[in-house]
Amino acid sequence: QVQLVESGGGSVQAGGSLRLSCRASGFRYSDYCMGWFRQTPGKEREGVATISTGGSSTYYADSVKGRFTISRDNAMNTLYLQMNSLKPEDTAMYYCAATVWCAATAGLRPADFDYWGLGTQVTVSS
Repeated sequence: QVQLVESGGGSVQAGGSLRLSCRASGFRYSDYCMGWFRQTPGKEREGVATISTGGSSTYYADSVKGRFTISRDNAMNTLYLQMNSLKPEDTAMYYCAATVWCAATAGLRPADFDYWGLGTQVTVSS
């Protein structure tokens, strides 16, 4: 069955860094575009970054541009999110997701993604 398992979350002070990982199984990972999303209580899930099947195209939310980097390792079926210069407003549950509809990834819309992980919590203190 399809599984996406996130890891790497934790608590960090503002200005610090974290690297999230998402291990995929149960589907042909290299055929899917991937994305990172985040959500805080009472708010809608929002797109953070997406990446094409081969990794050559990436899209970022304006709020994270220049601070976060999405990447993937198709040999290891793993997605990454390097987060630098973290801010308290980055505090959220972070989810990875997969979609075959790669034409939609520029929009960073959760509704365009088919498979989801359970999330990993990131907390940034000031």
